Amino acid sequence: MGWIIFAIAAWAIGWGLNTWLARQPATNVVRLAMPIVFGLTLIAIWEGVVRGFGISAVLLPAPSVIATTFVQSTAILWEDFVQTVIKGALSGYVIGCGSAFLTAILIDRSDFLRRGLLPVGNFVAALPVVGMAPILVMWFGFDWQSKAAVVVVMVFFPVLVNTVQGLQASSAMQRDLMHTYAASPATSLLKLRLPMAMPFIFNGLKIATTLALIGAIVAEFFGSPIRGMGFRISTSVGQLALDLVWAEIVVAALAGSAAYGGVALIERAVTFWHPSQRART
Repeated sequence: MGWIIFAIAAWAIGWGLNTWLARQPATNVVRLAMPIVFGLTLIAIWEGVVRGFGISAVLLPAPSVIATTFVQSTAILWEDFVQTVIKGALSGYVIGCGSAFLTAILIDRSDFLRRGLLPVGNFVAALPVVGMAPILVMWFGFDWQSKAAVVVVMVFFPVLVNTVQGLQASSAMQRDLMHTYAASPATSLLKLRLPMAMPFIFNGLKIATTLALIGAIVAEFFGSPIRGMGFRISTSVGQLALDLVWAEIVVAALAGSAAYGGVALIERAVTFWHPSQRART
């Protein structure tokens, strides 16, 4: 009964504190404090409900149990992080986004490619990762290269479509003005079209951060050496070690949030002139 009271008290305190924060001036400290308070409130409620109702750890381990497993398994979690995030997701992200950007530049100069490749890209982007992953694993082997290939396929077309759309964001009057100044196509691209496309490009890059991590983890379900986050999750589920599964999920959530936040910070520095960024200051 005590844990149920703890959960109710945590909910009431968290609700009241966040309500108070919502009424304060929207400073950076307040913006940071609100999600932290909300997250800590959810964790406290989770702990109280699991312990209060005696829920089995096989179904849902308590946050304290997950934290203990996290601390005790740092070596395993780090090895899995390097295999999945650094080798698989990051390498595939860089290759996929870089090639998508260069392809978008070529498509922008060719109506044939724009009309022919983009519909194919939309079709490929709709393919499920569980269908592509086994094929790419058979092509590239069971190590991180196949996971990077899955990531490339997943991130390529979202970044491509957003970049192509961004390159068309400048108005006809702006392009005519550059032409009046006798600007070459390269100058017009660098001075006008790419800066105008940056919000679109970063939108695609932020979407790709999530897709990259999901693709790398799911691909490991279909073949992997004895390390990696996807491998660990699949084997731990079979062993009913749900605390380790949740520890891997925590690592994935932290890695994904850090990657998304890093891209968002770069976007804010690069597109400081855009109205959407000025509105946040």
